[in-house]
Amino acid sequence: MYTAVVVLHIIVSLFLIFIILIQSSKGAEMGAAFGGSNQTLFGSRGAATFLNKLTTAAAVLFMLTSLSLAIISVKRGSVSVMSSVPVRESAERSPRAGGKNQPAAPGQGEVQKGPAPPADKKQ
Repeated sequence: MYTAVVVLHIIVSLFLIFIILIQSSKGAEMGAAFGGSNQTLFGSRGAATFLNKLTTAAAVLFMLTSLSLAIISVKRGSVSVMSSVPVRESAERSPRAGGKNQPAAPGQGEVQKGPAPPADKKQ
């Protein structure tokens, strides 16, 4: 489903680019408007042409596929590349504890709790 929507999205985007590029630009009309043309500068151009309707339909389809891809990608969840990485041995197991997969001896790897005793004080 996701792949089909991606392929449709790419086809619609390429089609939209093509349709926009083959249309005549409004920039030429703006230059003619200052020379006394009877068309308005930013007003309507009359009835919409077939290419304008096709552009609108392609733009709506592009937005719908974009929204669909966003929704589908959230529902798919994320797959981490770290899921295939093996987990290292934890701090509780030590290679010095007498072999592989042997629990560490008591006192190894433990953190001393509380304040450290002063090093220069003699008893």
